[in-house]
Amino acid sequence: MPLSNISEILSNISVFLRVNLVTVSANNKDESYEGLADQAYRRIRDRILTGEYSFGTVINRRALCTEFGMSLVPVNVAVRRLENEYLIENTPRVGTKVRTPTPQEIRGFWAVREGLETQSARLFARKATPAQCEELVEMGRQLDLMHDSMASPGGPDPKARYQWRCAHMSFHTHIAECTGLPFLAEQIERNQLLVFNWFYDYQFIGGRKVPPRCHEQLAGLLNEGSEEAADTAMRQHLRNNMEELMQSLERFCLINEASLMRCKVPPGPSFELSDSGRK
Repeated sequence: MPLSNISEILSNISVFLRVNLVTVSANNKDESYEGLADQAYRRIRDRILTGEYSFGTVINRRALCTEFGMSLVPVNVAVRRLENEYLIENTPRVGTKVRTPTPQEIRGFWAVREGLETQSARLFARKATPAQCEELVEMGRQLDLMHDSMASPGGPDPKARYQWRCAHMSFHTHIAECTGLPFLAEQIERNQLLVFNWFYDYQFIGGRKVPPRCHEQLAGLLNEGSEEAADTAMRQHLRNNMEELMQSLERFCLINEASLMRCKVPPGPSFELSDSGRK
């Protein structure tokens, strides 16, 4: 083989290797950013759900970069994801802050949740295996016991309340997972993030007592196999004292609005125009 042909082949191999090394490097970089973005997303989300970041809290992205030890790119990706989930928002002259939902928005989220979870209950009654039914009853029993153990004169510990919320989410998502429809379970979990953060948990398990054995009884009704009975039981479970929750949120919004009004800069002096000035 002529030397010129060998050189050409070696040159082509060199170009091929460089292109593939660049591609592999870019893919690894994308995977690295994706992993960091997911990490930032979960850390910020957990702070919102536990109440460390309450409604209206301003989130400093650059401070988070320093704290998390990552660049602004994955933090921005995490923030956009949380925006899409209605947990945070960007406000002019304020920046990124935890979103304060209106009562109307919560009613909308709740209506969506009712539609998703009643359908989930129907499908569970139709498709669940005996083993899945037994597991749901046990999950409901443990969930009720967790709630009862948090009863104290000073109110539940925030960490215990957060653990109860996670267990509560698992109970409801398990019903959806047993339907064999992953997208349904995903949508229910996403909706629960909107209506079961620290504020609503406080109203449910801090401000009043959940009816005894309510989750164990719900599981038992779903296990009867009747789609109509499952639909009715889930609907009643979701609507239990929802109006009380809405009134609490409305009071919170009014207090929050009043505090914002007090923080406004007072208007400057007004000047009356003379008749000649008006002309």
